Amino acid sequence: MNEISAKRFNILHIVNIYFTLPFFIGDQFLFFNTKGYNLHVICSPSEYLKSYSEKMNFCYKEVQISRSFSILKDIKAIVLICRYIRSNQINIVVGHTPKGALLSMISAYFMRVPKRIYFRHGLVYETSKGFKRRLLVNLDRITSFCATDIVCVSPSVFKKSLEDKLNCITKQVILGKGTCTGIDTSKTFSPSNIDFSKINQLRTKLGILDDMFVVGFCGRLVRDKGIIELVNAFHLVKMNYPQSRITLLLIGMFEERDSLPNEVINKIKRDKDIIYTGFINDSIQYYYALMNIFVLASYREGFPTSVLEASAMEIPVLTTKATGCIDSIVENVTGKFIETDAKSIAQGIEFYINNALHAKMHGQNGRDFVKKNFDQKIIWHEIVNLYER
Repeated sequence: MNEISAKRFNILHIVNIYFTLPFFIGDQFLFFNTKGYNLHVICSPSEYLKSYSEKMNFCYKEVQISRSFSILKDIKAIVLICRYIRSNQINIVVGHTPKGALLSMISAYFMRVPKRIYFRHGLVYETSKGFKRRLLVNLDRITSFCATDIVCVSPSVFKKSLEDKLNCITKQVILGKGTCTGIDTSKTFSPSNIDFSKINQLRTKLGILDDMFVVGFCGRLVRDKGIIELVNAFHLVKMNYPQSRITLLLIGMFEERDSLPNEVINKIKRDKDIIYTGFINDSIQYYYALMNIFVLASYREGFPTSVLEASAMEIPVLTTKATGCIDSIVENVTGKFIETDAKSIAQGIEFYINNALHAKMHGQNGRDFVKKNFDQKIIWHEIVNLYER
């Protein structure tokens, strides 16, 4: 654990898997250090955690927080979290992801932490049915009961939370117009800061030629993200444009929970026109810079950060009207809405293949939209107000 001198507040972020840290918090760690906060993280073991803590200047403890439910493992995790809260005199606990938030809010409630913030990054039960759906709804209600503040990361999540009676309205807030940490539009996700020599190296590494039309996706490769429909749509587009050089760039990793069918995984791995990168830990902006369009055919989201990152890189976006996604673009201004259906996705891709002017205009509008509403500095100041009020 790295050492940090005592500061005004001790803030503990709890997540179940490492990769949510750079996506949900990122440079926010450095910003709050300059503001005099002492940052802590509890996360499941990861090979990246130590180096990331040194880079972002936070203390950490590895605690196994499984995404599935196990009474004994979950009780053990709660005990370890409670001990960490007590030994480090934590003032504010911030819980992310459904499981991480549940265990963090229960632990913070037991330890009587004065400020317990639940970041509702989405509604995981939306694509579940029957007993599983009822269980997930009630677990969210338990998390909400234990929290003092609930940050809904999008207007549609805010609205749906009230419709499903997850908690009272007085607990809920939105940071600006949404998201959990905003986008770095001035440095990281800025086309003007891209090193073209690095772009050419990456093209060579991935086998992407200059004249290829690249359809991009970044996120978990699971059913809920519409990956099955996206892969099928890609094959429809290839059949309709047999003479064109079209490639599908999938950035992310396969997961066991909500896993893709084996035949789809095999298609992704065997198709010479599909590039699968796995998890990318650094310089993700260069992968966006390779894309002509970005597609997120998701069934549910909280607020899709990947859409904002793509828009900030002046890439037109195709996404659905699902919770969270509906707030991430402006129809026919920064992108177009599609159905989670192979034919609809294919039609959206073909629109941008045939309308280069619209693609350029939507990309430029997208960057303006993100800079105006979702720049990280706007969101960070909202979080300062949340912590200190």
